[in-house]
Amino acid sequence: MKKRILLVDDHSIVRNGLRSLIELEDDLSVTAEAASGMEALQLVRKQDFDIAILDISMPHKNGVDTLRDLQRIKPELAVLILSGYSEEQYALNLIRSGCRGYLSKDANPEEIIKAIRTICNGRRYLSVELADLLARELTKPSDKRLHEMLSQREFQVFYKLASGKSPTEIANELFLSVKTVSTYRARVLEKMNLKTNADLTYYSIKNELIT
Repeated sequence: MKKRILLVDDHSIVRNGLRSLIELEDDLSVTAEAASGMEALQLVRKQDFDIAILDISMPHKNGVDTLRDLQRIKPELAVLILSGYSEEQYALNLIRSGCRGYLSKDANPEEIIKAIRTICNGRRYLSVELADLLARELTKPSDKRLHEMLSQREFQVFYKLASGKSPTEIANELFLSVKTVSTYRARVLEKMNLKTNADLTYYSIKNELIT
């Protein structure tokens, strides 16, 4: 039986390119596409997939939030992040958050297919770049960048604050109280040795976490 794939990317040209690549393979099939995180969640509630291939940078609901919600409503669904951001920017945080693999969109077609098959077979896929990042994290913990020291929830709050969202908006999106969001904000600022939301935004732009 062919592996059922959900493509999630807000750019139709990217989805079309991935579909064309994947459907050259006899054992893989793109059975649905979504242009947003919300659309992806609706599809996952109605259909079964073996793997979701997910972008990070999408309007309304980004890939970080979509990954969290996918794990909540369909924890057995494997997720491969295929992003325009390099491994160094997001991969470690998203692997900790539960995705099975992370590739830059610059990856060659053969590696994308290999990653899909590896993950569909129940294993994680580590690119050479990601494996090197993990090795460096284990051997040189003091060399972590500031955002890599955050917990999964702290990273979610950090990302939203850096993107300009208010504590009330974040509380609504993450189903938390405003007070809890404020507590996470204080932890994030303390861990990163920063003082304001503007500092978080500047840090994120400087490290190419947001554009």
